[in-house]
Amino acid sequence: MEDVLKAEVASAVQRATGCTIEAELEHPAELAHGDWASSVALALAKEVGEAPRALAERIVAELGEIEGVATIEVAGPGFINLHLDRAFFTRMTDEVRERGRAWGRNERLKGQTWVIEHTSPNPNKAMHIGHLRNNVTGMALVRLSEACGAHVIADAVDNNRGIAIAKLMWGYLRFAHVRNEADHDLAYWFLHQDEWHTPESAGQPPDRFVDELYVKGSRDCEADPAAEAAVRQLVVAWEAGEEKTWALWERVLSYSHDGQARTLARLGSRWDRVWHEHEHYQKGKDLVETGLAHGVFKRLPDGAILTNLEAYGIPDTIVEKNDGTSLYITQDLALTKLKKETYEADCLIWVVGPDQSLAMRQVFAVCEQLDIGSLDEFVHVAYGYMSIKGAGKMSSRKGNVLYIDEVIDATREASLAVLAERDLPEKAQLAETIALGAIKYAILRSGRMRDIAFDQEAATQLEGDTGPYLQYAATRARSVLRNAAGAGVGARTDAPPGAVNEVERLLYRFPEVVDRAQRELEPHHVAQFLLTLAGAFNSWYAAEQIVAPEERTSPYRVALTEAFLITMENGLGLLGIDAPERM
Repeated sequence: MEDVLKAEVASAVQRATGCTIEAELEHPAELAHGDWASSVALALAKEVGEAPRALAERIVAELGEIEGVATIEVAGPGFINLHLDRAFFTRMTDEVRERGRAWGRNERLKGQTWVIEHTSPNPNKAMHIGHLRNNVTGMALVRLSEACGAHVIADAVDNNRGIAIAKLMWGYLRFAHVRNEADHDLAYWFLHQDEWHTPESAGQPPDRFVDELYVKGSRDCEADPAAEAAVRQLVVAWEAGEEKTWALWERVLSYSHDGQARTLARLGSRWDRVWHEHEHYQKGKDLVETGLAHGVFKRLPDGAILTNLEAYGIPDTIVEKNDGTSLYITQDLALTKLKKETYEADCLIWVVGPDQSLAMRQVFAVCEQLDIGSLDEFVHVAYGYMSIKGAGKMSSRKGNVLYIDEVIDATREASLAVLAERDLPEKAQLAETIALGAIKYAILRSGRMRDIAFDQEAATQLEGDTGPYLQYAATRARSVLRNAAGAGVGARTDAPPGAVNEVERLLYRFPEVVDRAQRELEPHHVAQFLLTLAGAFNSWYAAEQIVAPEERTSPYRVALTEAFLITMENGLGLLGIDAPERM
C-alpha cells in the first residue's frame, strides 16, 4: 500500500506543479492524524513559490479517489494526511491470520549469509551482566536478520589460551584438591585426577567453580613469584603440546564450557559456530608477513610491525611485537579471513562493547587493505553499559560482579512476588519465563547506546513499560480466544464493524517495524511498537466486549484478537521473549 500511495502522491505533485519527485510518506505520531502523511508541500513550497498549505490543497485536489483510502485532508501548515478505509483494515486482519508465524517477515536479505558474533565470554570467568546485554542484543539481531531472509550464522570466539587460562589451570591445580594437601606437581595430578574436585563435588555451578579458581590462581601469582613462574611454565608447556598440560587445560575448560552452555540455554541463546582461539591464532602471523610483503604494514627500527592507516583517518597499531609475538588484532585478522572464506559471508557483524570501537575500525581497515573484504561488509554493533539499580559500578577486584544467573534468579524471585496471590499452576517455571521477559525487554526497549540501570522490581510489574505487560497482553488475548471457542463464536471477517479501532490501525505496520529494526540494527523499534500495540489492545479490551455471541460483529472482533495475538507472539519471539499460556 505504501508504494501505491507514494506513486499517487508523486503523480499528483507532477500534475499540480510540474515537479518530478520521489514521494516520501511517514506515519503520523498521532493515530487521529491519519495512517500516512506527506510533507511534500512543505518541501516544495519555496521552489514553487506558493504557501505550503495552499500547495497542499492543490496536490490533494489532484489526488482524487484512491482505492483503499477513505479520506485525504490537509492539516497544520501543509501536511497531507491520508486515512485508509475499512476494507483495507479488514483485508489486513485476514492477511495476518493467513500468514501466521510468517507475518512480519520478508525476503529482503534472501540469498545472503550474515555472520553475527555475540557474547564470546572468556572461559576463565562466569558470564556477568555485561555479557547479558551483549547476548540479548546479539540474539535479537540474529532473529531480526533471519526474519528478513538472511541465512545467519551466530558465532562466538573462545579465547582459550594464554596467561589468563594458565592462571585458571594453576588455580585448579593449587586449590581444588579435595583435601587441599596434595603436591601441586602436574605429574601427580595427571596420575591422581580423582583427588581433585569437580564442580559437582564442590557444590558449585561449573562456571562459578572456574571463576573462583581463576581468582585464586591470579592472586597466588601476585603474591608468590614461584607461582607466577609456574604459570608461565604452563604457557610454555602448552605451546609445546605437552600431554599432561593439555590434559589439565582440557579439564578446566570443559567445566567452563559446561557452565556457559547452561546459562545460554537458560537465555534461549544459540551459537552455530564457536571459534576456538588455539585453532587459528597462529594464522595471523602469515597475514602479517603477507601484508609486510605488499606494503600494507611497515617494520619499525626495533623490529615491531605497524599498520599504515593514515588513509582511514585512524591511529596506527602494532600487529606484531618486536619479539615476534602476535596481538589480539593479529588473531582478529586471521579469524575474519576464516569467517569470510568459510561462509562466503555478505555481512559480518561483531556485537562488542563501545570500548572496542577503535580496535574494530582498525581491524576492518586492515582487512580491506589485505583484500579480505570491504569496509561495508564489516559492522561493529556497540551498546551502552548495563548495571543493577543501586548496585554501584561492577569490579572484579571489589568482588561485586553481577553474574547472569544471579540476575535471572533475583528477577525470578521478584516475579514470584508479583504472582503470589494468583492461583496458577507451575509458578516456578512461569516466574522464570516472566523474569526472562522482564530482563530482555528492559535491555531491548531502549536504543542500543543508552545505558541501563536494571530495576528488577519495576521490570517485573504487569503494568507499564515492561516485558510482563506485553506477555500479559498476549495471555489476555489467548484467554479471549478460549472464551470465544467455549461460546461457539468463530473467527470471521465477513461482518466487520463500521469504525476502525487503534489495534487495526497498528497491526499493518508490524512488517515495516521489523524491516526498520533490522536495517538500523536497533531492536528497540520492535519493543516500542509492541508496547504501543499492547496498550491499544488493552484499551479496546476494557472498552468493548469482544466475545458476544448475539452480536453480528463479534466474530470479526475475535478474528482481530487472533491477528493481535499472532503479531504479539511474532514480535516477542524476535526479542527472544515467550508469552505464557496463563499469567
